[in-house]
Amino acid sequence: MTDIILDNICKSYGETVVLDNLSFRFPAGQCTCITGPSGCGKTTLLRILLGLEGPDSGTVAGLPHRAAAVFQENRLFEDFSALSNAAAVCPGVSRETIARHLTALGLGDSLHRPARLLSGGMQRRVAIARAVLAEGELLVLDEPFTGLDRDTKAVVINYLKDNARGRTLVLVTHDPAEREALAQAVLDLTPPE
Repeated sequence: MTDIILDNICKSYGETVVLDNLSFRFPAGQCTCITGPSGCGKTTLLRILLGLEGPDSGTVAGLPHRAAAVFQENRLFEDFSALSNAAAVCPGVSRETIARHLTALGLGDSLHRPARLLSGGMQRRVAIARAVLAEGELLVLDEPFTGLDRDTKAVVINYLKDNARGRTLVLVTHDPAEREALAQAVLDLTPPE
């Protein structure tokens, strides 16, 4: 595993410049938190890291072959159970392992409930477990704690610390406490005044 290195990344949509000569190093095996106001390019940068779109100019080096993500939307299969949602994208992982992870996130009583019947916070935890179980070397988390109360958020943070150790994490959050709990490095995309 190597560091992910951005060198003078630029990205625009029409006349709107979103990323302007951004250079940064994401340390391998550590958690980097991306912060900044809405519209500053956080999600665009995540899409570039995931290979979902390319920069207009500049280079990205060190991207791993496998990545997993928790997007702002949960992107679950509505009629699949919590267990089947993870199994569908993690075919090499046993159902027993999936059940253990979901139970660790407080979903032990909801393993067989369809996603459409789960609360937003429960769906969020299924999405997080699914991304962790996908075992990508890079784990991208776009505001993963949305919809979670304080106690549940603490459980999920500890789950990530225990189960994503050694992987490169990129976390988008506006919450200083989340950043403090997980991040070893910070990339602030707040535009200069």
